[in-house]
Amino acid sequence: MGFPVSYYCPHCGAVVELERDGYLADKSVTPYPLEGWEYATPVDEFEDADGVHFVCGESEAARVSWTELVSDADDVENPGLDSPCGRDFYLSFVKYENGREVESVPETDYVVIGGQGPASPRGPKPGPRGPGPF
Repeated sequence: MGFPVSYYCPHCGAVVELERDGYLADKSVTPYPLEGWEYATPVDEFEDADGVHFVCGESEAARVSWTELVSDADDVENPGLDSPCGRDFYLSFVKYENGREVESVPETDYVVIGGQGPASPRGPKPGPRGPGPF
């Protein structure tokens, strides 16, 4: 038998209640997935997953209910955003490998800056050379 646990969307602060078993230990709620964590949806059997992937305000799962509440926590990314906002966020459970807690790392997001620029920086034009073969 589970009990309801409340979380809030890190984007807009919308509060969701998830009915879940008490043995699951929460690690974090983030706007991004953690690298190496496998996420289930609230409709799936998430007890064997590393966490739950939410879409703010959406779910067909009987064990999820979106409240009318909005959190005023300091870490809400955009408190003025319409709530619920429809954006993804992730509940991550504590995960162990070989008896030790796995440290969390945000998913890597590769960014290309400047496109196909020069391979090295261009410096000032060389001045006159000194005497001799130096």
